[in-house]
Amino acid sequence: MIPMRLSEIRDVTGGRIHGDVDPETVVVDGPVTTDSRECGPGGLYVARVGEFADGHTYAPAAVAAGAVAALTSRPLDDLPCVVVDDVQLAFGLLARAVVDRAPHLRVVAVTGSSGKTSTKDLLASVLAPSGETVAPVNSLNGEIGVPLTVCRVTPATAFLVAEMGARGVGHIAYLTSIAPPEVAIVLNVGSAHLGEFGSRENIATAKAELPRAVGPGGLSILNADDPLVSAMATGLASRVVLVGRDPRADVRADDVELDARGRAAYTLMTPAGRRRVALRQSGLHHVANSLSVAAAALELGVELDDVAERLSTALPVSRWRMEVTERPDGVVIVNDAYNANPESMRAALEALAAIATEGRRWAVLGSMLELGDDSDDEHRAVVAYAARLGIDEIVAVGEGARVMDAPAWVPDIEAAFDRLEATVRRGDVVLVKSSRDSGLRWLGDRLAQTASPTTGGVVAQ
Repeated sequence: MIPMRLSEIRDVTGGRIHGDVDPETVVVDGPVTTDSRECGPGGLYVARVGEFADGHTYAPAAVAAGAVAALTSRPLDDLPCVVVDDVQLAFGLLARAVVDRAPHLRVVAVTGSSGKTSTKDLLASVLAPSGETVAPVNSLNGEIGVPLTVCRVTPATAFLVAEMGARGVGHIAYLTSIAPPEVAIVLNVGSAHLGEFGSRENIATAKAELPRAVGPGGLSILNADDPLVSAMATGLASRVVLVGRDPRADVRADDVELDARGRAAYTLMTPAGRRRVALRQSGLHHVANSLSVAAAALELGVELDDVAERLSTALPVSRWRMEVTERPDGVVIVNDAYNANPESMRAALEALAAIATEGRRWAVLGSMLELGDDSDDEHRAVVAYAARLGIDEIVAVGEGARVMDAPAWVPDIEAAFDRLEATVRRGDVVLVKSSRDSGLRWLGDRLAQTASPTTGGVVAQ
């Protein structure tokens, strides 16, 4: 974190210092974290009260590990604390103070119903050679995740990539108050959290809070292929760049081809010129993600040649996103079970259909969560779509997936593993896809656990 004295943290959070500690003690170098196990000398422990645990319980361990103090909502014996009324709000204020103390920092924020994490990973890979880059670990994209990411900024950080999610109107607006973006990326508007929002139009309203937070000197990058996203251009203060395969797009992909692993190569068309790009991620949907990355990187000063080269060499970073593993027995496992909604389900199935194989293609599917009144129909539609794509074997896993009416259903992960291990054979490709809380990512890990030691499990060629 950018060095800050406890007295400064007290002032920006509206708290008070408790315990036998010098207010001029500096929080520096050590991590700012909500996990006491990650604490170290010079850090700050944020005592978050979560659904299952009260972080205040672990403050003594955090201080023993070297944390300068804890950010708490109540005094803790003789432990050094900055005591505030609301830890979550105070953490956001602290993160904003970090941004304000980094005048040269350039902030890029990414939102969308699907693809946020893969896009921020790709963007970080493209920006990192041009300057110190901070990006979220995994999917830290909410009221706690964004401050955790921001507080990793140092005086040397050039770029901050922020992933911003929403479960309601106003959520993204709040996150942009913590990390005001110079560049905003809106990938798509889908059905994720439809049960909470009520309609895709409401989801679009929430996602539009991101480009609306960008000032006249900034840039909003919008998906030309998604009408709800491209419509966000109206009334924005910022400049707008449209990306996609639509002829109207300012940055677009032409001559798209897929290789045997379903990885896309295309001609990147930009106002600065054209270059050939060959992505290392499986799935046609990564083309749209990479176009947004290209537009952002060009805006931030990366040369076109470097953009194309870095897009073509960037490897997947976060786990359980189209994670391709080839086992020694010739079975390929595609673990894309970190999250799921109807759009990402279809994209994963299309990627499965595009992978060349001499064997069968398997779609092992779990339930999608938070889809509202249309949930049952959406689950059945996924299986129908898989059938239209010619997927050979479709297996639904778990009670929540029974409604899919798949050709095969098993009650749990253990039954799915037994069935697959007894029937898959060399040349088969197995896609595992579900919402995170459906747990199929663990099935994917178990299926892939005998990965080839020569590739580390990840297919690179």
